[in-house]
Amino acid sequence: MSKIRDYIADINSDLLLMDGYDDCICGIGTRAGGEQFVVYDYAKVIAQNMSAGMTEEEAVEYFHYNQECAYVGEYTPAFIVLTHEITTDTAPSRKGEQTPTHQQENL
Repeated sequence: MSKIRDYIADINSDLLLMDGYDDCICGIGTRAGGEQFVVYDYAKVIAQNMSAGMTEEEAVEYFHYNQECAYVGEYTPAFIVLTHEITTDTAPSRKGEQTPTHQQENL
């Protein structure tokens, strides 16, 4: 078992993980009235999909249909686009299309 998997199991052994995507984990999330869940970095998941031989378009489509939309119970993982990845270029939309975004300002 990897170090990150051991750490997560110590927090809650019921948390669900995606096999082969340990390097894409960025933390544990919580929500009011709900269970904890593993949070994956969207950009790293797409890159991991592409490293398996998919084009970027295929990787995004695969993500949306097989990873993001795969609800498997209350411990289903979540995905995040990190704010430092949002630039004046493009960022992912909910449907995998590229949409213009605003440059991040210092908060």
